[in-house]
Parts: sequence; structure tokens; C-alpha cells
Amino acid sequence: MVKKMFSFLVAQPHVPAIKDEAVIKSEYRRWRIRMMYSMMIGYAMFYFCRKNFSMAMPYFLSELGYTKTDLGIILTLFSIVYGFSKFFSGMMADRANPRYFMALGLLLSAFVNVFFGLSSTLFAFGVFWVLNAWFQGMGWPPCARLLTHWYSPTELGTKWGIWNASHQFGGAGILILCGYLIPNYGWRSAFYVPAVLAVIIVLFLVNRLRDTPQSLGLPPIEEYREKVVQTDKDEDTATSLKEILLKHVLNNKFIWIVCLANVFVYIVRIGVLDWAPTFLIEAKHSSVMGAGIKVAGFELAGIVGALAAGWMSDVIFKGRRGPVNVIFMFLIIISMIALWKVPAGHPYTDGIILIVVGFLIYGPQMLVGVSAADFATKKAASTATGMTGTFGYIGSAFCGVGTGLIVDKWGWDGGFLFFIISAIIGTLLFLFTWSHRAASLEAMHNDKKKRKAAQA
Repeated sequence: MVKKMFSFLVAQPHVPAIKDEAVIKSEYRRWRIRMMYSMMIGYAMFYFCRKNFSMAMPYFLSELGYTKTDLGIILTLFSIVYGFSKFFSGMMADRANPRYFMALGLLLSAFVNVFFGLSSTLFAFGVFWVLNAWFQGMGWPPCARLLTHWYSPTELGTKWGIWNASHQFGGAGILILCGYLIPNYGWRSAFYVPAVLAVIIVLFLVNRLRDTPQSLGLPPIEEYREKVVQTDKDEDTATSLKEILLKHVLNNKFIWIVCLANVFVYIVRIGVLDWAPTFLIEAKHSSVMGAGIKVAGFELAGIVGALAAGWMSDVIFKGRRGPVNVIFMFLIIISMIALWKVPAGHPYTDGIILIVVGFLIYGPQMLVGVSAADFATKKAASTATGMTGTFGYIGSAFCGVGTGLIVDKWGWDGGFLFFIISAIIGTLLFLFTWSHRAASLEAMHNDKKKRKAAQA
């Protein structure tokens, strides 16, 4: 009975292939555009239902009397549960229909936001935000499945970079929305309004999304775009969890390296996203709206940064993601020092630095997922990217309670040292991936070299 109730979540079977080349080309173009904008809108709305907490934090401190450590503990619990949810959701998403999987996660998150807005006690905040963390973990993995099935390896960095803008649209959108809602309607409105918007987007996702190209009668993306016929005929069919985990993920050392590096990427990224509003208000004497706009600039700059990083990895470094990650992380170290040392009273300088940090941090944040998908193949892309997400949110967990404790004890100087040291470690880890790319890209690259040599 239970299995029947959730049958809608099962991956869709392949249907008879379309033979007309003109129809294939037309349908592929239409569906690729539709998949991209639908995923972006859907994932942006997940942010509306979780980053509202950050903007409400100053009011939890002033109105409800909680400490930064109290809120840091909730952020840490959220990060731990969210990280594990991404991993387990990834394993399910590799065998599920992303259309309903993503919509269900967003619907459940919307319900939890309503209950959070009705609460006031620290215990209730913790319970509902932990539940929200699990449902939020259902957002990324279906996107990874769709990206690797609808876009080929030679364009994946760029296309993933386009999709990654959903992080910034969602993050910036909720910061601006909360900057308006909270002063005018109270902090609870920051949870009610996103919940209503999320329910609307759930219906949109169910209407717009589909599963793999083969479920619509289209050929695999490699055959369509690269004119490469797959040698593994089961590439897009359901695979056992054991094979996904052992063959494609857990025994791949490069996935482990990018997972570890992601811990430190997320300490910096989530540190800025969660704590920058409070830092700007306390240390830089910014208004709530001013802090929201500055951090929104951080988010929006990430759109350009992710696109630039994806393009560089695809075009300049021919599918190698490591060099871009190293360059961007090194520049983050310098930028975080600048944000730390600029004295209060220079709001435009603060805003510019946050824009630079946003541009830089979203390059590695995006390319970690692309790297994992490259190394794991699309058969296990959701699991591999879910695993990087788990490690990322281990970093976020350290960042949540760690930043709260450090700033309570040593002030913002201690907090920034924590962020800068994390960026240094992340840079060193990415150095180990400098020369490596996906096996499929390596084979294509070697084939091109052989053909050039033969022509010479």
C-alpha cells in the first residue's frame, strides 16, 4: 500500500524513440530551455524557505533574548541534518522522478515554515528548523540528475553555472523581501509569505519538469550533442544502490578530495551568508535594509562568478575544474582580509568587497558539484553531488556554532580568522585536483589529440 502511494516518485521508463531528426532537434531545444528555467525557479524558492532565518536572527537576539550561541546551535543542527539529507536524497534521486521529488521537498518545507512562524520558544525553533533541513535536502539532488541528463560533459560547467544562479536569485530575493517584510510586518511574516509563494511554485514544478530525455522519446544527451553512441546501454536505467555507492562514489579518491574541500568552501560561504547581516549591523553600524542590500549584492555577484568559473573550466582549462577552484579560493583569502580590516563608516567599500567575495566563492561552490558529477558519471551524479553537499554542510555546521562561539568569546576578529584559515585549507585541497577531469572528457581530449597527430 505504502509503495503504491509513492509510486509517482519512481524514475520514468524509456519510451519508444523519436526517429525524425528535425523533431528531435526541436524537442531537445524546447525541453532543455524548459528544464533550465524550471529548475532555477524551483531551487531559488527553496532558498526563500531557509535563508529567511538569517535575516530574522537580529530580531531573535533583540526581541526574544536569545544569544548568538543559541542561534548558532540551531544553524549547526540545520546544517548537519541538511547535509545528511542531501546525501540520502541523492541516493534516492538517482533512481527517482525529479519532477515530483523536488516538488514534494518544497511543499513540505513550506508547511514547516508556517509552523516555525507560529513558534517562539527555542525548542520549537530547533525542532521545526531541523525538519525543514531534511526537506530542504530534497532540492539539490533532483537538479543534479536533470543537469547531467539534459546537458553534455563538454558544456556542463557552463550550464551548471547558469543553473547555479538560482542560489543567488533565491538568496538575494529573500534578503530583499525580508528587508521589507520584517520592519513593516514583523519577523513572523518572513516565514509566512515565503511559504505561500513556495506552494505556488510546487504547482509550477509539477507542470514544467519531466525526467530523462529517454522518458520523452529523445536520445541520450551524448548521442544528441556529441554524436557519441553510449557503450553502456544501461547508463540511464536504474542501478543498485550498492553499485552507485561503491563503484562510482566511495572508491573515487577525487570525490573525497572535493568533498573535503567543500567543508572549507562552505565555512566561508555560509559564514558570510548567515553572519554578514549581523556583522554589518553590529560592527559596521549598518541598517537592516542596508545590510540586506549588501548581502544581496554578495549573492547576485555570485551569478557572474559561477558563470565565469564554469566557462573558464569548460573553455580555458578544457574540463579541468581544479585550476579555477585554486585561483578563486586564493583571491577569497585576500578579499576576506579586506572586509575584516576596513573600518566602520565605509558602507560602499563594504558593499564592493562583499560583491567581490560573492563573485569568488560561488565559483568553487558550483564547481565542486560539477567535479563530483564528472568523476562519478551521470549514473551516480545525484549521489556524488549529495555527498559533496553533506560535507559542505558539515562545514556549515562548524560555521554555525563555531562562529557563534568564537564571536561571543573573541569578537569579530576571531570570526574572520576562522573564515580566512578555512579558505587557506580549501585552496590547498583543491591543488590536488589541478590536473584531473572527467574520464569521458579525458577520452574525448585524447581522441582529438590522436586525430590531430594523424592529420599531421
